[in-house]
Parts: sequence; C-alpha cells; structure tokens
Amino acid sequence: MIRRSVIFDVGRVLFDWDLRHLFAKLIADRDELEWFVTHVVTPEWHFQHDAGRPLAEMLPELKAEFPGHGALIDAYATRFNETIPGPVPGSLELVERLDAAGVPLFAITNFGHEFWEAFRPTQPIFDRFRDIIVSGTEKLLKPDPAIYRLAIDRFGIDPAGALFIDDVAANVAGAESVGIAGHRFRGAADLERDLGARGYLP
Repeated sequence: MIRRSVIFDVGRVLFDWDLRHLFAKLIADRDELEWFVTHVVTPEWHFQHDAGRPLAEMLPELKAEFPGHGALIDAYATRFNETIPGPVPGSLELVERLDAAGVPLFAITNFGHEFWEAFRPTQPIFDRFRDIIVSGTEKLLKPDPAIYRLAIDRFGIDPAGALFIDDVAANVAGAESVGIAGHRFRGAADLERDLGARGYLP
C-alpha cells in the first residue's frame, strides 16, 4: 500500500478549460457566443460525455434540436482540444517537483472518454502519473464517493496519507467523505504553500 500520495484533478487545476476558447474562434459576436454556450453546447450538456455518454448519441440529438448550428456542434466533437488552451500557470511545475521528490502522483478527472483519448497523448506531463481515473471511461462522476473509493482500490493508496486537489468544492468534499484530505485549488502559489505545510514538498 502506498502511504503518501497526491491526487490531482485535471481541468482548471492542471490545464485551463472553457468552451469559449474554441467557440470564440468560430463566433465573432460576443453576445451570440454567450447565447451559444448557455443554450446549445453548454457545460451541462457537455458533462453528459464526462459521465460516459458517447458522442454518437449526443451530437445527433443536439443537431436535431438546433438544426441551424450543426457545423458548430460538429466542431465541439472534432476540435475539443481547442477548449483547453494550455496549462494553469505554475501547476505543471508543482507536478514536476512532486515527482522529483518521489511523491506518488495520481489523477481523478471528469473527462469524456473519447476526448481523453485525444488529449492525453498531447501532454507528456501525464507520464509522471502512476494512474489516472477518467470519469467517462468508468461512467462515474465526481463528487460521487464511488469514484474516490475506486481510486483508493485501484491506486493501492492509504486514504489517510493522500491529498486530493480540485477546484470544485463539492469534489473536494466527495474525497473527504471517504477519508482523503482535500485542497480546494485557487492557484499554484496557494497549493505550493499547502503542499509544503503538509510535508509533500520540502
């Protein structure tokens, strides 16, 4: 059993994510852009894929509901990586430092299976992680306690010695409900201080 470990979320902790990063390239009018991401390709609709629903079901349904926006809906599927413009400042450096210090690293991410398959190979930072649980693959979403129990079993970790980092308070609470300590992410500088205070970083 691994006594001490750090478990990261991915979106908005390691990498920035927002549907607007893609659709601002395709919709010039700001008001139209906001309407599109609050009524058509919305975060709530997108989270169905995070939960395990295949794009082959989701896309035809949405195009039938919004027939005038078919090309933009297709762009969501074919250009999803463009919703992730780059790393959150300072976060990947902390991953590198933890890895260099010998801290076992894991991740639990709400991420669609198909999109993860396309995104994961573009980011060598994930080579530093021993294992990553992807919600869309497991059909379990944070903050369901079941996804954290799966992590404990699969990672082979002692929850009492683990720290879970996420930007969403409910997801942190989900980890804490199964005995994993939590850190609500508000930036790399704050996380660095907490990692030091908890003894994960020198």
